[in-house]
Amino acid sequence: MASDVRITTTVARVLRIFLDDLDEPRYGFELMKLARVPSGTLYPILARLESAGWIEGHREPVDPSAEGRPARRFYVFTPQGAISARQELAELSARITPGPVTRRFPRPESGRA
Repeated sequence: MASDVRITTTVARVLRIFLDDLDEPRYGFELMKLARVPSGTLYPILARLESAGWIEGHREPVDPSAEGRPARRFYVFTPQGAISARQELAELSARITPGPVTRRFPRPESGRA
């Protein structure tokens, strides 16, 4: 499943929002604000995550004329999606975390003869 989703830094930001509270359904405009991405970037990410089975989307059951706005589409992680997201973010973190610092310069002479 992980091979279905390319983890970029933008995808990682979106995944982190979902992982912050697994029980909280998220909708597009909220995700755009929190992840600081435009709709043209966010919605293709959501489509890929949904296609890969990481998230599920559903329309809220509201009457748009009564609410004065269109129905929102809410997204939540699938159980396997949450596991895959955690694994992928851990791997990304391991790839970008610098390794131990190695000494590039020789140690100064001790002055002993």
